[in-house]
Amino acid sequence: MAEGLRERKKRQTRQRISDIATGLFLEHGFVTVTVAEVAEAADVSVNTVYNYFPAKEDLFLDRGEAVVDRLSGYVRARRAGESAAHAVLRALRSDVESVSPTIGLFTGWADFMKVIHDAHPLRSRLWEIQQQALAHLTTTLAEEAEAADGDPMPGLIAGQLSWVHSTLMAWIGDEMVKCRKPAEVSRDALELLDEMEDLLSEKVLNYAVRGAE
Repeated sequence: MAEGLRERKKRQTRQRISDIATGLFLEHGFVTVTVAEVAEAADVSVNTVYNYFPAKEDLFLDRGEAVVDRLSGYVRARRAGESAAHAVLRALRSDVESVSPTIGLFTGWADFMKVIHDAHPLRSRLWEIQQQALAHLTTTLAEEAEAADGDPMPGLIAGQLSWVHSTLMAWIGDEMVKCRKPAEVSRDALELLDEMEDLLSEKVLNYAVRGAE
């Protein structure tokens, strides 16, 4: 469905507020900058800011919903004959190979991570997003595998796939903080993904294989 004018303006306003807030947080720190200062810089009211972002943390971690659905989206989009794990691994390799900024492969990632490191509320919100993503992935796997109620396997598989994703992201973050070039980190990240795949059992790798259409 095509995006309407009203929806486009709302999306643009939301992005503009987030971009301005991120700039202020990067320059002055998350704790120091107030929502009122963000509103003033964006030339909107404080209420407008909260209409788009329920919490101050969401101004900086503004793609939380996309992160929550990321692994589930990979699973839902798996190919015929492909398991949930192989779909996730394939998608992550694609992001790494393309040096995608969505997984932190850009030169400003070190500054972004410093803001999070220096602000406990952001670290807490990031942990909450990760837990929401895990729960969402568990539900998705249960649906895709048509698991019976009470079956522990969707949760166990979700935990393994979440471990792969979180370990990859943490490793990329650590390497980018060292001011390494994104392309160099990308090459090493591919090797890390291979090593993590080798640690996954056949049961994990062959769970929820999509049948032929």
